[in-house]
Amino acid sequence: MCGIGGIRLAESGEIGQHLVAMMTALRHRGADSTGFALYGPYRPERLVARLRVEGRAQLAGRLDQIAAVLRQAGGELISPPTWDGDDTAADAFVRLEITPDVDIAQATTGWIALGGVEVHSFGHSLEIIKDVGDAQTVARRHSIRDFQGTHGLGHCRLATESDVDVAHGHPFWARPFPDVAIVHNGQITNYYKSRRLLEQEGYRFSSENDSELISVFIADRMKQGETFAEALRTSITALDGVFTYLISIPEGIGMAKDRLDIKPMIATHSPQLVVMATEEQSLRQVLPEEIETVSYGPAEVIIWN
Repeated sequence: MCGIGGIRLAESGEIGQHLVAMMTALRHRGADSTGFALYGPYRPERLVARLRVEGRAQLAGRLDQIAAVLRQAGGELISPPTWDGDDTAADAFVRLEITPDVDIAQATTGWIALGGVEVHSFGHSLEIIKDVGDAQTVARRHSIRDFQGTHGLGHCRLATESDVDVAHGHPFWARPFPDVAIVHNGQITNYYKSRRLLEQEGYRFSSENDSELISVFIADRMKQGETFAEALRTSITALDGVFTYLISIPEGIGMAKDRLDIKPMIATHSPQLVVMATEEQSLRQVLPEEIETVSYGPAEVIIWN
């Protein structure tokens, strides 16, 4: 079932507040987990990494291990790590600012190899924050409403084929490509074949979720020289199944739908923003006045820059 949405502002603003309201309106589509891909100012002089670390009581020692792996990958911390303020939790959601010359693939693999570490995103502007629970629960723990930025994605999840945990929640980062994130409603039926092909090219995956596959597929197509729009169009024929997804890069948000057109997506806009979601009531959390909406059809690709 699941609910997805996104918003693109003409100028930097309350992206976190808007996305929390949108995902709250879609809570009935799934409250197992909720997540956000948030895009702030693009800063080439640093990368932000978002991690979930088990064992909050031993966090100081775990952070020392994480820093050691980072140095082995050619990176350094620019500032001390920060993490969420829920001292009663068993885990910690850690934010790192890192020198940009780090080997992202090596750092990611090394952190995961420590055990009990999930790498949720790397980006010059992207930060992915996701957790179990509905939008209000996740927003309170992670201060989502305070985030200022230009665009972002949201997802509320009803788990159907994988565990109810943080690792399988959306959004997904296109490991190891910085600043690429996806939210997805549907199912990829040629998932295992497509994944094996990408693994043969050297890519590694952090979950068994087919949405992560789509993000890596798109980023790889762009690496091979396709434009953002061309990569989205390629996915419609290369990926089998029923799907509608939103994928974001620093320049904006893209959407692609499969040829069967079962999973809905509508959008509306004003001079200040464009907003898109699974259901109209989500759009109305941002634009409560009378609006005109657009519904998208089979095999359609849209780019909102």
